[in-house]
Amino acid sequence: MLEPATAPAVKIFGVGSAGVAMLDTLNGRDFAGAGFVAVNTDASSLASSSAAVKIQLETKLLRGLGTGGDPERGRAIAEEQFATLKTACAGADVVFMIAGLGGGAGSGISPVLAHAAKEAGALVLAFVTLPFTCEGNRRQQQAEQGLDQLKSVADGVICLPCQKTFKLIDENTSVLDTFRITDGLLVESVRGVWHLLTRKGLIRIHFDDLCALLRDRHSESVFACVEATGPARAREVVEKLIAHPLLDEGRALAESSAVLVSLMGGKELAMAEVNRVMEQIGRQCEHAQIIMGAAVDETLKNRLSVTVIAAKPGPVPMELPPLGASDDSGEQVTGRGVIARSGSRCGSPSMTPEQREQSVARNSGTHARKTGPKMRQAQLSLAIISKGRFDKSEPTIHKGEDLDIPTYVRRGVALN
Repeated sequence: MLEPATAPAVKIFGVGSAGVAMLDTLNGRDFAGAGFVAVNTDASSLASSSAAVKIQLETKLLRGLGTGGDPERGRAIAEEQFATLKTACAGADVVFMIAGLGGGAGSGISPVLAHAAKEAGALVLAFVTLPFTCEGNRRQQQAEQGLDQLKSVADGVICLPCQKTFKLIDENTSVLDTFRITDGLLVESVRGVWHLLTRKGLIRIHFDDLCALLRDRHSESVFACVEATGPARAREVVEKLIAHPLLDEGRALAESSAVLVSLMGGKELAMAEVNRVMEQIGRQCEHAQIIMGAAVDETLKNRLSVTVIAAKPGPVPMELPPLGASDDSGEQVTGRGVIARSGSRCGSPSMTPEQREQSVARNSGTHARKTGPKMRQAQLSLAIISKGRFDKSEPTIHKGEDLDIPTYVRRGVALN
């Protein structure tokens, strides 16, 4: 482990029923020094959790029934108890968030919790799953919206579409085993980043390096964990990485803007092997910024384990106006984003006005309205021009209306 003076303070949050369940699969001995926090609206989920800190987000609005699968209800209760979430994040240098998107708690609470962690001064890394296609369009759409909101505020989002696990299972794999495999993959990514931050080894990743790579990039990431044994294990792990379905058979590496690599082996792990693996990975992602760590774990014996996290380019974060300022639409800006005219916080501080309008339109099921100042029809001072040979002709009257006058003038339609 790192020296106490340099080790970052890490808090790991499980959000929603899926997130709380995955949080419980983390071995406390592997994550010694980390704080575990379970956040949910469901009391029964929290009651069975082994997390040291449990936060039940509950109001009269929910009446003990949870969010009912509605992310808007999850977001509303999280916004209402924003101060509680921010206090739970206090003192952390890094906040890991684990959640399954698609339901009301995971999709609704996660973006608000990420915002609270950012305000508390932490680097925020989210580890999330997207639902299987068979779970229905509603959960898919809610997951995509939650992912967009999460990416707009978190420093990095490691995303696992559950549908991709079909490439890792066969026809006889049970439903329970499938979800267990999916959760295990996401947990492995959490463990990989944790090792990058905390394992003292041949090459160590400093917390400042991770911050410089991820902070405010708001990127989405993919990951893969592979192992190999034998004299050709360095070549074999690279081949497995390139063919890995979660990396889209290597395409994700070629498209990445930043790559984190964690290598672990037994006492016999050689520097030549580390160099060989990194050289091959570097060829796959020539345009990416790469940081890596190599550590020795005696329990691995003759196995070589490599975890790769590839971050896609994220949008450029927009600067927020000062507190209390108003944007062009007259909306009031607060420390936690823009207050919409309806009174609810819309999106996140990094969303553009157009993105906020699109988000409101998606959530309300109605078409977005322009928020700019209302334009008024003005009359142009133009000279009256004679009709020439038709000057003395009779006007065309139909149902009391002069059809020679343009329709937009007769009906007072504003041309703007």
